[in-house]
Amino acid sequence: MLFETIVVGPLGVNCFILGDKQSNEGMIVDPGADCDMILAAVSHFGIQVKYIVNTHGHFDHIGCNRTLKEKTGAQLLAHKEDVPFLVNAARSAQKYGLTVENSPEPDAFLTDGMKLELGRRVIEVLHTPGHTQGGCCLYLANEKLLITGDTLFADSVGRTDLPGGSHDQLIDSIKSKLMPLPDDTVVWPGHGPSSTIGQERSFNPYLNE
Repeated sequence: MLFETIVVGPLGVNCFILGDKQSNEGMIVDPGADCDMILAAVSHFGIQVKYIVNTHGHFDHIGCNRTLKEKTGAQLLAHKEDVPFLVNAARSAQKYGLTVENSPEPDAFLTDGMKLELGRRVIEVLHTPGHTQGGCCLYLANEKLLITGDTLFADSVGRTDLPGGSHDQLIDSIKSKLMPLPDDTVVWPGHGPSSTIGQERSFNPYLNE
């Protein structure tokens, strides 16, 4: 399986490129910025992008949605609760002195338990509201790999002081949806370094208050 991380934009978002090497089907997760760099990586790996997936709708994670959708023809997927963030991204970014293009609306909505297929690979959607109401994680059980967006970080959790955020809801999402996963599942967050479920279960201060 192809799994590549590209750090994009001024806020250092982890954009992920996944691909099934037999079918050449691929997925881009959280293309926040640096569209040309992402497209160059897609070309280098020779994958056909089937899905563009947003773990949530904040502007720093969705800035290349429109460009990548136009260039690849891929389906854009996000949770319906975060559509207002996508279509108003330019205004949100402006508050931070940044420029981002508004995203088109999703072609389909992510739902809890939804299965996305890339050739032989199956990615399960876990709805984990708290950072935003539409926040989702992506779980590849066979690869023991979990993409957590801004829900769970190494030794931290997502902020909940933005519109739609709830700390209690976030902690409940993490404990009920993510912590039951195997200890050796590798956690790939939306910013910063990777971790494991076992590491976070044992040492994340926000989960052991």
